[in-house]
Order: sequence, then structure tokens, then C-alpha cells
Amino acid sequence: MTQTISVRLHSFGIVPVIVIDSVDSAEPLARALSDGGLACAEVTFRTSAAEDSIRRIAEKFPGILLGAGTVLRVDQAEKAINAGARFIVSPGFNPRVVDYCQSRAVAVYPGVCTPTEIEAAMDRGLTDLKFFPAEPMGGLDYLKAISAPYSQVRFIPTGGINLENVRAYLAFNKVLCCAGTWMVKKEWVAAGEFDKIKKIAGEAVAIVKEISG
Repeated sequence: MTQTISVRLHSFGIVPVIVIDSVDSAEPLARALSDGGLACAEVTFRTSAAEDSIRRIAEKFPGILLGAGTVLRVDQAEKAINAGARFIVSPGFNPRVVDYCQSRAVAVYPGVCTPTEIEAAMDRGLTDLKFFPAEPMGGLDYLKAISAPYSQVRFIPTGGINLENVRAYLAFNKVLCCAGTWMVKKEWVAAGEFDKIKKIAGEAVAIVKEISG
């Protein structure tokens, strides 16, 4: 399952990380991303609307590759998976969350930023990992250094990724995809500026095509 999800994430290249304060925003937001050519999203468990938003998007837009982010506990992973999330993303390596997702045969991408964390994830059979927080930790130079001993591991840089640096990250062969919030700013969602989100999503798709050739 993880391999299949990873193949799709790699094909998208960029994953919008979205924070939804109101379930009413879920459908128009998902439609904007899909219409922009980016049928992929990571809904973060930072608000009380996350679970219902995932359920709404999963029901109305089954073609979207939908994940849950900022998953800190097993109960959050359970809620997200039962609501329709097809992959789980965590800011750090929590073995209980990883074990639970693997018991449900659901792809999980824990956050790492040290060799110790990478090896802990590898002990669970994971080779596709979130690199977080990417820019504060030292950015692409740090990622290249830390990834050197781990030829089989790929990373999802998250944290400080934007239009200015995403091309450089995507060009690195150990990057599975990049994730970020710059395409779906909270203020745009709150203001109902979904046309802007559609436009930015389209720009992200164009960048991925440019890099992949």
C-alpha cells in the first residue's frame, strides 16, 4: 500500500498541506485543487474540523489522493483513516502511530531530521519519510548531507517550502515530493478565494512538469 501511495505522491510532486477551520470550506477547497490539476491534499489535524473535512472530501471527491497530517496520536490516526484518509503524516517519529498505521495497511510518513530517527523508521520497514522542518534544519544542503548514508531512503521536505525553493528540492533525486502550505493559505480559505487557490495549484503543477521534463 505504501509503495502505491508513494508512486502517486511522486507523480504529483507537490502536496498541498491544508488547515481547515470550517467543514463548509472542504468541498470548494478540494474542487479548487482538483480543477487546478493537483488532486492531492494533506488535511492537518490542527483543527476540530479536520476529521469531518476529510470525510466530506473523501465522499465528494474520491479521485483526490487524500491524507491526514499533524497526526500525533493513535486515536487521531484511527479517526483519519476511518474518515477516508489514505495516508498519514506526522511531524515526528512516533512508533505507536507507525505501528497502528501498518496494522491497518495504511501508508504512513513520519517526520525525521536526524540519522537516529531515519534508522528508527527504517527498522519499521519505512524508506519514504517526511523531512521536517526542512528549511529551519538547514534546507537542501542539510538534507543532502543527512541522506548520504541512506541510499534507499526518499524524503518529503516540509517546512519553509515555497515557490522560490521548491524547484531545487524537486531536482534532488532523493526527494519523493514536497509538501507545503503556500498554495492554500488560511486567509484565502477563510475569505473564500478559491479561484486564487486553483491558480496557485496550476502553477505548482507546471513546476513539477518543468522539473520532470
